[in-house]
Amino acid sequence: MIDLYYAPTPNGHKITLFLEEAGMPYRLHPIDISAGDQFNPAFLAISPNNKIPAIVDHQPVDGGLPVSVFESGAILLYLAEKSGKLLSQELRERSATLQWLFWQVGGFGPMLGQNHHFTHYAPQPVPYAIERYQNETRRLYGVLNTQLEKKPWLAGDHYSIADIATFPWVVSHERQRIDLAQFPAVRNWFERINLRPATIKAYKLAEK
Repeated sequence: MIDLYYAPTPNGHKITLFLEEAGMPYRLHPIDISAGDQFNPAFLAISPNNKIPAIVDHQPVDGGLPVSVFESGAILLYLAEKSGKLLSQELRERSATLQWLFWQVGGFGPMLGQNHHFTHYAPQPVPYAIERYQNETRRLYGVLNTQLEKKPWLAGDHYSIADIATFPWVVSHERQRIDLAQFPAVRNWFERINLRPATIKAYKLAEK
């Protein structure tokens, strides 16, 4: 059984998307980040960076004590290796999957997060920052579009943890001031993921 410590953010959605796709049993533990739940000592013991998501695996493959994992990319990789799903064992596709996973956690997510902050939440407008992060957001969508013009999924012919990591950040494209009509391959990919039963189920959790 997997305990998932979760809030309905892009990074939180990554893990529910994976668990629903893989059909893995899990318990959801909501973390109210607006109330400061992420600073609770019990949560910090699992996620020392005081961020969601985090998991505890009570049945690790070695049969030993429970394993806790924080950071969304690390969680996706851990769960994919545990389940044998959504991460190819073929050398080249596996390598491509990990490259695009790390592209998301190292660039796409952080830059879009800065776009959200300076466009919508900064107490005072900072024109330089708004322009910088909106330009970088458009550049990254261009990178994504170019890849998806060549392949149906980010790493090749199969849906993977790279797609799962990236999709939740594209959900907020309008708030990022991105028009998906300008990125048709991304729009096609986004629409296909949006219709997957596991995606529908994962996002319904956010409504509860």
